[in-house]
Amino acid sequence: MESWGDYGRACAIDGYVGVVAIGQRQALVLGDEPAMTTYLSSERLFLRWAAAYEEDDLVSAARRAVRDGVNWDADEDVRWVADGPVVMFDSAWPGAELEPDNHLVIELRPSEYRVRATYRADGDNWMILVQLQPVP
Repeated sequence: MESWGDYGRACAIDGYVGVVAIGQRQALVLGDEPAMTTYLSSERLFLRWAAAYEEDDLVSAARRAVRDGVNWDADEDVRWVADGPVVMFDSAWPGAELEPDNHLVIELRPSEYRVRATYRADGDNWMILVQLQPVP
């Protein structure tokens, strides 16, 4: 997959999170499986939808998990340097340009972040949680 460039290196990430160098910067890769993903800014949390009946219930379950304390997977813990706002997009979208409906701009302060992830089930809501914590 190395011959596939940045995409191949991102696909080679084993697990829920990883970091790949893209030029002089780092890209955070949300790996494992394709999943609808959003960002909950107040929790600094990527929420990846594994299974749920209602989006509102899934978001509530994710917020409850963070509030009540999450058991993060020890193997899913990386450091990532972001130099400001980042763009989240799905690598499956064709073309070289970002369109208004195929990406999400995430406002981040320039910092090094600890990125932790875990799989969580809460009743009918199954999710992958990926949290960003600024490193002091």
